[in-house]
Order: sequence, then structure tokens, then C-alpha cells
Amino acid sequence: MLVSLKWLTKYVGLPMSHEELAQRLSLSGLNHEGTDHINDDVVIDLEVTSNRGDCLGHIGVAREVGVLYGLPTCCPEPSLKCSGQDIGQLLTVENQFEEACPRYTARVIQGVQIGPSPDWLIEALQSVFWKRKVDGTIEQYQSINNVVDATNYVLMECGQPLHAFDYDKIDGSRIIVRPGHDGEKIDAIDHRQYELDGTTCVIADASRASAVAGVMGGAISEVSDATRNLVIESAVFTPLSVRRTARRLKLHSPSSYRFERKVDPVGVEWASQRVCEMIVDLAGGEVVSGVIDTAPEVKPRQPVVLRSSQLERILGIRIDAEEVTRILVALGCESQAGDLDSESGKLYVPPTWRHDLTREADLIEEVARIHGYDKIPEDAPISVAPSSKRNFDTAMERVRQVMTAAGLSEAMTPSIVTQKLDESLSPWTDRPALESETPMLKGARRLRRTLLPSLIEGRAKNWSAASLEADLFEIAHIYLPSENDNSLPVEQYSLGLISGREFFEFKGVVETLCKRLGVEHDLQVTVVERSGFVPGQCVELKISDTHLGYLGTVDGKTLKNWKIPGPVVVAEIDLPRLLDASRLVPQQKSVSAFPSIQRDLNFVVAESVRWSELEEVVITAVGSELAAVRYRETYRDAGKDGKDRKRVLMSVELQSHEATLSGQQADDLVGQVIGACREKLSAELLS
Repeated sequence: MLVSLKWLTKYVGLPMSHEELAQRLSLSGLNHEGTDHINDDVVIDLEVTSNRGDCLGHIGVAREVGVLYGLPTCCPEPSLKCSGQDIGQLLTVENQFEEACPRYTARVIQGVQIGPSPDWLIEALQSVFWKRKVDGTIEQYQSINNVVDATNYVLMECGQPLHAFDYDKIDGSRIIVRPGHDGEKIDAIDHRQYELDGTTCVIADASRASAVAGVMGGAISEVSDATRNLVIESAVFTPLSVRRTARRLKLHSPSSYRFERKVDPVGVEWASQRVCEMIVDLAGGEVVSGVIDTAPEVKPRQPVVLRSSQLERILGIRIDAEEVTRILVALGCESQAGDLDSESGKLYVPPTWRHDLTREADLIEEVARIHGYDKIPEDAPISVAPSSKRNFDTAMERVRQVMTAAGLSEAMTPSIVTQKLDESLSPWTDRPALESETPMLKGARRLRRTLLPSLIEGRAKNWSAASLEADLFEIAHIYLPSENDNSLPVEQYSLGLISGREFFEFKGVVETLCKRLGVEHDLQVTVVERSGFVPGQCVELKISDTHLGYLGTVDGKTLKNWKIPGPVVVAEIDLPRLLDASRLVPQQKSVSAFPSIQRDLNFVVAESVRWSELEEVVITAVGSELAAVRYRETYRDAGKDGKDRKRVLMSVELQSHEATLSGQQADDLVGQVIGACREKLSAELLS
């Protein structure tokens, strides 16, 4: 924000030097970026944070100076002399897009004479509208005409963007605030053409779009030398709508910069009157009686409680109640009933131009920065309380440690996805995803039902950028549609994984995660069929009877859509269920002082028998004397063992906590294992 000190003195006296002023403003939160001398004027460049849209005009900066130095400030009071004709006879306004435009006001001025601006106006605008070229020279503001210059002057005076339309070029004498039509185009006043869509808020007449709302006017209705009648627009456009439009069109302007940071809803009317008064003074004409206002009632601000005890607790110092009230009232807050030193505190109603003041902490911050951060000693006694990590935070740290140790990189993907992404994989549910009414991202309006498609897309983008080993993981929410169409979606915290490794190696990563989290039961898998996966290579993950997630190999058709060479293995885990089965604090386990005995067993079993089934039978058969059971290898020989048969070699370790096992005792336990495997799995022991 470029601030002209000559301009600033119209609202507040400046007994201090510009160096002192710049330093004091920096200490209060408006960082000083530099100072320049333009046309015998001192111009300071202030960095205005995104929450301080009120300081994007000279009046707002003057308020800050007045509070910091205890100086009185003044603000022009516009006075309009209107003609007897009513505006309703000349113009109608219809707001069809209140989501993007909560308030729209319009005034009509008749009989203006377009011409050059006076020198004082040009000099004022040249002091705050200029750019420094690469060679160091300054490109100054080029005056347009007395009407447009007046709108720019009021913009820099109060921070409220304005726009002037040529009334005679408005088809049907109608202004319609509406979404743009897909494929609709507009020629802007920068002499470039832009394509609109349904997310773009436009100001249109009866036949076409006349302006991109909050960003830039259209050439079709711009003020020219032939203009005699004007429509003056002063409105409120929502930050999200303006920001989305400006980014999509790559079209940024002083107006969009301010609407993105919010404007004063009450200042809309003041700015409209102020610019009409200036135009009549500079260009003649008459203001038509009345104003069209789509939302004349401004919602009052809610009072905020401030307690002296909280102020002292947070700042570490005590500030007199009278000084606190003086600061907040000078900032525009309205002091209501209450005692600052009491437990219930005192109520303050923030001004309409300070949308960032909503909580007690906000008021405390205002008191601190105006009182002076330098007045808070470094050893101020600020009370602290010990805290500890939640189990959830500890678990998330371990999850990330295991993933990064396994060579995976953490990814962050949007929770809103396109239809293509959503329909490619959905292992959790077949119910249709929830959709937002307006796309949150370009072409994306569905709440994701799984993390996997976004991770596949991320791997594809890494692959196209020659990052070949794009093994990724993400911890984020997914949104599963409820069985009841009227209910909110089930918000599930998930861990998604993707890798180009072999299936069983990747399964080992998941098993390692379970062990690192202290899960006592082994990971169980059951083959399931899911769209988008290779048949027979998608499994449901379980711990005991708890459904945990899915692991599988993505089929070639799905990968082809992203031009990724296979194979690609993915997994997704329901983290809350995993944490319920976890034991984050290691538990004591007694170690036997007696030696163990190890026996190798080689069983011939059906191809359909899984290792987990064999393992479970051994554990049940031996009981407390089982120290460990380990898988060794699998061997297949159809000629010796028959078709669809395989040999599984395992090691069984036996150990007692009470005495050394004898050879006979070990043989008896092994016999129990052989008998149980034969009975339950039809396993044959090879000698």
C-alpha cells in the first residue's frame, strides 16, 4: 500500500518526520517496505497483512496514526444535491448471485461532461499509482478522465472499489448480477478478451456481461468522451469469489486486491456518495434522487468480551483499564456496559471495517500493538502449564517414521476430486460421492471416497517429471456417503500408500507398521474383488475381527489412464481402527531362563491353504510352550505332490518358563502340531 503523506495530512496531522512515522507503523504491524519522493511528495510503502483490509486506503492509515499518537482524525462528510427524478424510473437491479455479491448499490448521474482531471487530482493519483521499471525509472499514472480518476481517488481514499458505467450503453436499463455462462466472453477495459464460466460473478445488462465483478470493467460500457449519463456501482463481493476469478483469469487489479481482503459493508454507501459528489464537482451533472441497494440492512457486529485477567495472563503485564478502553475506542470499537477488572469482563463492539476482530484474543492483540510491544519486558511472567502429547499424536509420529523409513514420501492432495479420479478406484463403498454445488477446484466438485486415486495421480505426475521412484503415502480424511441419503457423510481418517514394489514386499510395510504400533494380533488377509484392481490381487486387511482396510495391485487399464508403467501396489488403512488395536506403551514380557528347542516341519498342503491358517493351527496346538513359529519357504512339485499341492517349510521353537523341556516333551508337542494340521488342514508331514 503506497501512502502519500501529503494526502494523509487531509485526515490527520503529522507533527513527526516520515522516518519516525514509518518506524512506528512498522512496530504496530504495518511493515515499512520503503520510501520514495514523487512530485514533491513523500510516499511510504507499507506492507498490509491480509487481515487488515481497512488499511488499504488513506483514511484507514490515518486512523492508525491517530490511535498511535493520540491525534484527532477527520473524515469527509459527502453531501449530495439530487434531482427530483427517481432512480427507479431509470434503472433496475437484479441480484441473482448473492453468494458472490451480498450487497450491490447503484446511483445514476445525468448530464456529466467528460474531460481532463484537475492537476491536484492527477498529482494525488500519480503519488500512489506508479511502477518502477527494470532500469530504475518510474512509470507514472496516466490520467484517464475526470470520472474514472474520481473513482480511483475514492478507492485510494477509503479502500472501497467503485466502477462507473456509461448508462446509455446498458441494454434495457437493467443491471443483473449473475454467474457467467460457460463459453461466454467479455472484452475488458485492458483491451483483452476473457472467457467466463459458471463460477465467475459478472455484472450484466439485459443482453451481455458488462464487467467481471470485483475485478475489472468491460469495454462495452466503459466511460468515454461521449458519455453523458453514468451508473455508479459500489458493492460488496465475497473474497473467495473474487480470488477464484482473478486467479483463473490471471487478471488482478487494485479492486480485486481489496475485495479479496474484505471491504467495509457500511463504507459501501459512504464511498458511493463521496464519488458522486466528486464527479458532480469535476464533471458537472446531477445525481438522480435515490439509490438502489439490494441489501440496505447491515448485520450488526457481535460484542466481544475482554477481561483484564486474560489480558494480563497473555501479555504478562498489567495495563490500566482506562488505557485499554481508550485504545479500543480510538480504534473504532464501541464500549458497552461492564467492568474490565471483573470476572465477566467488559463488552466491546468492533467497528464494521475491522472484520478480523471477533475474539477476546483479537482485542488483546490490538491493545498490545498500540500500547507497544517494546513496552512488554522480555522477562514478563507469562504463566505456562505442562502439556503432553496425545496418544493420537504419538501414533501419527510412529506412522510417519515407519513410512519414511520404508522409503515413502508424504504427499498432500486435495479433498475435492474430479469425476475421473473418483470413479477410478473406490474400495470402501459403491455409493455415489457427495458433490458440492459449485466446483471448489477447476472441474472438481466431489468429496473423495478414498485417497488412492489422488496418490496414483501424484505418482503419475512424478513419473512424467522423471521422478521414477515416487512411492508415496498420505494421512488425510476421506468422506464415505451414509446409507441414509439425508445424513452427513462418514468422515474417516485414513492412511493411503502407493508403491511400485512387489505385492508381498509392500504387505511387509503394512505388517511392520502394525508391529511398530504394538498390535498384538497378526495381520490377516482375505481375497476380495474390487473394481480397478487385478482380479485375485486385492485383499481385505483385518486384525482379529476388525476390518482395517485394503491392499491390492492396480489393474493395467486403470494405470493406462495415467500412462504409468506397472506394477503399482496400493493400500489404504482406517487409522482410528488401527489405533484402537494398538498398544503404544511397550508392555513387559517375561523371558524364559531355560533353553529352547527348534524343530523344522515340512507339510504338503492344498494350494488354497494360507500361511496364516497354518500359523494359527500351530499356535492353538502348542499353547504357552510355543516361543515362535517362522515361515521358511514354499516349494511346488506337481509330479511328486500332485496338482494344486505345495510344500510349506516352517520352524517351530518350543520353550518352557518353568523347566528345560525334555526330548520326549518336545516330541509330544510336535506330535500335537502334526495331528492338528492333519485334522484341520489335511496337511501331510514329509519325513
